[in-house]
Amino acid sequence: MFYTGWDLLSVHGLKPEHRIDSTTLFDLVKLSFGVVAGAGALVALVVAYRRQRVDEDGALREATRLHTERFTTAVGQLGHDSAAVRLGGVHALAGLADDAPTRELRQTCIDVLCSYLRLPYTAEADLPAGDAEARHNYLALREVRHTVIRLIRDHLRLETEHLHSWQGHDFDFTGATFDGGDFTEATFSGGTVSFDEAAFSGGEVAFHRTTFSSKVSFNAAKFSGGAVVFSGATFSGSTLEFGKATFSGSMVYFNRLTVCDGVLNFYGAAFSGGAVKVKEGRFSGGTVSFHSTTFSGSTVNFHGTRFSGSAVDFKEAVFSSGTVDFRQARGTAPSGLVPSRRSPMPTSLLLPRAWSG
Repeated sequence: MFYTGWDLLSVHGLKPEHRIDSTTLFDLVKLSFGVVAGAGALVALVVAYRRQRVDEDGALREATRLHTERFTTAVGQLGHDSAAVRLGGVHALAGLADDAPTRELRQTCIDVLCSYLRLPYTAEADLPAGDAEARHNYLALREVRHTVIRLIRDHLRLETEHLHSWQGHDFDFTGATFDGGDFTEATFSGGTVSFDEAAFSGGEVAFHRTTFSSKVSFNAAKFSGGAVVFSGATFSGSTLEFGKATFSGSMVYFNRLTVCDGVLNFYGAAFSGGAVKVKEGRFSGGTVSFHSTTFSGSTVNFHGTRFSGSAVDFKEAVFSSGTVDFRQARGTAPSGLVPSRRSPMPTSLLLPRAWSG
């Protein structure tokens, strides 16, 4: 920088003087003061920057301390005997997640809310007959649990840029029991969403018009009652897995489902009751896999679904009863249907007369 300035000022072209006059001396004094002032300003700037960093670190530590105190109080409320106090704890944790000074602290609040849903829970069908107190406790706990689901949904409806959006975070519902809940119009983008080993035993769990652009898994989940509804949902470059899931009484709806380069995987699932309906779905470049799936009493319906550059895989599937319906479907034909030797023919496989691909 010194030599560049020296060159720009053309100092090398100046004529040397044997005696410095008063004007030149005055200019040199001004230049000296300017250099000293510039150096002082630079030092002051560095000191101010370091002071700002120290202040910011101190503010973060203070915010974290306050967050920890509020977090401890809210978690204590979740364990209270009163349902009203627990509701207050749920809302307090959601507010803490919104105000969290770091992404990690927000994830911690979300993890606690999800873990609350994973706590042991007795569904209505398993309550003792005629026990009014047990039913009242069940209804109170059910309200708290559904409030957790609603708060998660509301935050997942916010745009990614929104200050309070929870998109991109992980949600772990592994082993949770669901007897209802509404995730309608939520957006799961980024992060990991797990419903592995969850039990759907009653009510309706709604994913109406929900958008998935991350991996969502229902591996080993148990669908034994009620309904799980994905009507109008969109899977964009994502994977929805039902590997080794058990369908023994629930209705699972994927009506008007849109899959763009996504995967709907039922690998090793067992259908022994209820129904899975994918009526009027739209698959563009995606895959539907029933590889090694067992059908022994359920109905799987792809009525009116359109497949564009997609594949449907029934390799090593076992049919002993039930129905698989592709009537009025259009697009790519199933890539394979290989019944087990133990079941020489499927009970009912309904295909369209002609496929366009």
